Amino acid sequence: MPMTNAIEIRSLRKTYRRRRGTTVAVAGLDLDVPDGGVFGFLGPNGSGKTTTIRCMLGLARPVSGSLRLLGRPVPGGLAQVMSRTGAIVETPALFPTMTARENLRLLGSVIGIATTRVDEALETVGLADRADDLVKKYSLGMKQRLGIAAAILKDPDLLILDEPANGLDPVGMREVRVLLRRLADEGRTVFVSSHILTEIEQTCDRVAILSRGRCVADGTVAEVMATASTEPSILVKLPDLRAGACVLAAEGMRVEPGHGELRVFVDPCESARVNQTLSDAGLWLSELRPERPSLEDVFLELTSVPATDLEVTP
Repeated sequence: MPMTNAIEIRSLRKTYRRRRGTTVAVAGLDLDVPDGGVFGFLGPNGSGKTTTIRCMLGLARPVSGSLRLLGRPVPGGLAQVMSRTGAIVETPALFPTMTARENLRLLGSVIGIATTRVDEALETVGLADRADDLVKKYSLGMKQRLGIAAAILKDPDLLILDEPANGLDPVGMREVRVLLRRLADEGRTVFVSSHILTEIEQTCDRVAILSRGRCVADGTVAEVMATASTEPSILVKLPDLRAGACVLAAEGMRVEPGHGELRVFVDPCESARVNQTLSDAGLWLSELRPERPSLEDVFLELTSVPATDLEVTP
């Protein structure tokens, strides 16, 4: 069967007028998001992620280009697909002096959702046992999960989330990551924008990277990481790093000392040669592994942004 797309964007352009001229937020963006799975929408601050999402949802009108959600044009066909689409743009709007259950029931009454769906949504995001606590007592991670519960009240086919893990501690990030995977495994398309690269690498099936309002890479996580121009290398650990470096260098290998290890700039297929060279010199390895580029490496290479613009979690 041919692959169908939950989101299709063609030549999307959005500008904003400023006192000193015009700012281009999205500059001719093309993007296809296939049905099903978690799709990561990456980019540094100011790359156009949130503006693109606002255009998808009819909250901003592009200058030119076209968008389709679940096969319907935006904005003309939004009314036909909004019942199948859930979204969080920026910070979820919650009433802190109400309980989680009260928040969702109020929202459900506005959009015509049965109260039974409230309990189902709270169960899905793991808040059933805290449903009657005031939201002001919730941690940031719990508030994010409650925002996602609000977005899935309609049991949507497409879920659009803008920075759902922003500001969370590692425990909160893991909670959101597990939740997004579970929602996708149920058959939904989960479109998530983020600049937290380690989370995206662990969570997503496919990614797209934005830079200055344009898509500079897209595909599966493995495909995008394979585009890195990083020189292949392997990492070697052994008790005497200095002796190991000298032996390998004498065999014509370029070696770079690191923290408790050596980086040897050879193709990983030459690992046996590195091991044999060291053992012939009476040096025994404690570890040898290929060094593969990370999503962070590819991101930095494609967007050329300073590390201070990124949030990378351990």
